[in-house]
Amino acid sequence: MSDHLHSFMSIVHSDGLGQFQQNNATPHTSRVATKWLQKHSSDFRHFHWPPKSPEINIIEDIRDALLHAVENRSPPPRTPMDLSTSLQDSWCEFPPGYLQTPVESMPRRFA
Repeated sequence: MSDHLHSFMSIVHSDGLGQFQQNNATPHTSRVATKWLQKHSSDFRHFHWPPKSPEINIIEDIRDALLHAVENRSPPPRTPMDLSTSLQDSWCEFPPGYLQTPVESMPRRFA
């Protein structure tokens, strides 16, 4: 985290208004990560994610759909280059407006 988080936050949120959000995954809640976040709490805002909270990250839904599409390709990808091509092809095969559905689900997810 010390090698990447500060520089990432300064690039993505150059205005200093961004919040770092983590989702309580085991690596994020390890003693080392927790201690580091506490030590650097004044460096940036940290959005605490409540335990057992509902999933609101649409990226995970999109990633799952993309992985499912790649898994169903025939023939399946066998090399890293095949996988890269399959991911790109599968992404391009999503119907127009595909991303609009998860985006429109955000108010429900937050509620």
